[in-house]
Formats: sequence, structure tokens, C-alpha cells
Amino acid sequence: MNAPTIKEATREVPVADRSDVVVVGGGPAGISAAVTAARCGASVTLLERYPYLGGLASGGMVLVLDDMHNDTEITVTGICLEMIERMKMKGLCVTPEDHERMPDMRDAPEMWRKYARWGLFDFHTQKMPHPICFSASFDPDGFKRATYDLIDEAKVKLRLHSWFSSAIVEDGQIKGVICDTKEGRQAILGDVVIDATGDLDVAASAGARFQESSFILTTVSRWGNVDTDRAEAFQFDEPERFQKLDHEAKRIIGGCWAYWWLKTPLPGVVWLNCPHMPKYSGLKVADLTAAEFEGRARIDQLLAFARENMPGFEKAHIVDFAPQTGVRTTRLLEGEYVVTKEDVMQRRYFDDTVCRGRDYYTPYRALLPKDIDQLLVAGRHYSATPQAQKKSREIPPCMAQGQAVGVAATQALNAGTVVRDADITAIQKQMRALGADPGDKPSANASFLEAAE
Repeated sequence: MNAPTIKEATREVPVADRSDVVVVGGGPAGISAAVTAARCGASVTLLERYPYLGGLASGGMVLVLDDMHNDTEITVTGICLEMIERMKMKGLCVTPEDHERMPDMRDAPEMWRKYARWGLFDFHTQKMPHPICFSASFDPDGFKRATYDLIDEAKVKLRLHSWFSSAIVEDGQIKGVICDTKEGRQAILGDVVIDATGDLDVAASAGARFQESSFILTTVSRWGNVDTDRAEAFQFDEPERFQKLDHEAKRIIGGCWAYWWLKTPLPGVVWLNCPHMPKYSGLKVADLTAAEFEGRARIDQLLAFARENMPGFEKAHIVDFAPQTGVRTTRLLEGEYVVTKEDVMQRRYFDDTVCRGRDYYTPYRALLPKDIDQLLVAGRHYSATPQAQKKSREIPPCMAQGQAVGVAATQALNAGTVVRDADITAIQKQMRALGADPGDKPSANASFLEAAE
């Protein structure tokens, strides 16, 4: 049966702001896009629904930046690397030392023992233990603080507490967005709009084509008062007993990655990127609500078990749950090109590559909706199949996408053209000038099969 409906009254919406570039979504991709466009000379307005910036990195407490290093080099640089350095200066980020991420040290047992519980390893390999690689463990508030510094320095016009409502589209071209605020509905106009919502909210509202998919949801939490030295010693010194107890912990939590707890830069504080809950949709209110209850119940059970049985956890307690639900997949753009699992796995190189992840490449076409002009997309909702997105949705490559579309928007505006016709070579050149890697120089592992398709 169809749900009952009501008819809304037609109303006028005041224009609250206008910029060259409007970025919707203040997560990692949106931050990169806004700061980059502003650094390139554009006026920029950044809209965010929460009272903070950082998206799933800070609000979702996904506290490892990974998928940014292949066997020999750091492949995601630019603003992502700048954020890491800024957090390290605040003492709120940990990375392997330079000499410890070289190829001859990656597989050393002492490196695994030193960095594994920070999550700083190459989880894509089948080799066990996983090789240590360049990645970063960070504090969520450290991410927010570094972000605020970037936004302030770049003179981005920031509007928090602004919940996206609908796209403003005229004759197939996006003109801005409408958001809901405590002041009522407000219109924000721009020459280019960047959808960095993570759920493709803007592009879907504008009429762009997309597909829906779902993966696992997580209510991430942090625990305090954990003796991490003792807990790590137990893992390595009593492996058989550890494996038995760890197996039971994973049974209780009902789904997790290889490690259900990892260290953070705060002494005695660990984070749990679990439980994995596969039956919920990140687009349904009822599912998101139910996931909060189920996730907290599972964590309560795990905490009781850990305090009773796991050395180092005797006095552990819950510090907090992430204010944002850990949603990984919802809507995926069907853009000018749809990246496939084979593209990612075979490291397929494209002539219009504008950014890269670990050792895979993102074509500009995968950031462009088919039917709407002056709209760009950056983040985990980019144009990819669900299988490809699962392998390319980590935070650093999303930040690289954000930087690429920030450059593309300003390049097109300066050239007096639509973003669909932006000069790829100019984008690549500007990315390098900003210290980012556009992927225009493919590695020796790159595949050129069907690159022109």
C-alpha cells in the first residue's frame, strides 16, 4: 500500500549565500575539495549538517588513514598528507618512521609487533603477518582541529548545522542547493556544486543516475583505561590462549576485521571499528535507529567479556560511541564512467586519471554525473560498481578525489567552460603544483588495457 501523503505549501526560500563553488558535506572529501578550490582562488562555501567537520574520520571515528601506499611509494599525498603532518605536530597522530616503511623492513617481525595494534599494515595482502606500510593512526578531535586550521587559513565560508534538503536545477544545470537550518530553509547558490555527502544526496536530488547498494554498518566506540602494553604482550607471549579468547570475543561481537581493537594516540584509549552489521541500510531511518541499539548491546556484552577474561582490560570502560553511524555504502553514482572491480584490481590506468589510491587510478569521468551540468562528485559515492567501491572507498583516496574536483571546478571557472569540459592536463598539472599526485605518471604495475574506453 502507498503511504498517505500531505501537500506542502509553496514557499519562497531566502538566498543566504553565493559562491563560485559550493561544497556539500564536510567530511574528508568535502574538506579537500573546499580547501583546494579556495587555495586556487575561488570563493567557496562549505555546508555540513553536523556541528563539526571530518565526517566519518572524526564523527564516525574511523581512526586509521590507509590505502595510500603501494609497495614502494606514498600514492596519496596533497591535503591528506598535510593533515597527517598537522596532526603529528599536535601529538595526535602516529605513523611508521621513514626507515621503517622501506621495503626491506615491511615484513620484519619486530615491525609487526611494533605497529600492528596501530592498524598500520597492508590489509590487502594475503601474506601473514601483513607487511607494515605507511598509514596513520589519529585522534578524532585531532582531525577536527587540523581541519579547522585548514578551513580558516583558506578563508572558506563554513556553514555548520546546515542539513542538505534539495538541489536547485534549471535546464539541466545545477544552480545551488537548499538546506534546512534553525533559521528555516536557506538557499546557497554557486557556479559549481560539489557533492561530498557520502550518500550522493545532492546528485540524487538533482536527477543524476545512480544505483543503490549496501554493505555493513558499524557503531564505532572507544574504550579507556586499557593497559595496552599488557594486552599486546599477552597476544605475542601466550598465542594459544590469546587465540582462544580472541575467537570468543569475535563471536560475541558478531563481525569485525582481523583486530577488534586498535590503539590510538591517547594513552590507554583504544577504538573498536565493530560490530559489523550487514542487514541494515544506511538510507532507512528504521535501520539506522535499530543499528544504534544493536551495536551498543553487542559492545556491552563484549566489554563484560573482555574485563573478565582479557589481560589488560580488567578496568576498561566505554569512553564514547561515534556520533555518526559507520555507513560504508548507500548510493553510487552512475557517471560518465563506472569504475569496475577489474579496474581497481588490475590497476587500470586511464588517460583522464586525476587522482589515485593505493595503486589504482580514478578517471575524471567517474566524478562526473551524466545528465547534470556543473555538478561534481567526490567520496565513497563516486561512480563505481559496488565491488569496486568496497576496494576503493577508504578515506585517503576519497580525499584525493576531493582535491581533484576542487582543482577541476576552479580550472573550468577560470577557463570559462563547464566542468564537463575541464582540461584534464591542466587539472593534473595543478594537482602536482599543490603537492598532490594526480596519477598522471602510472607506476610500473599499471595496466593500460582498455584504457581509452
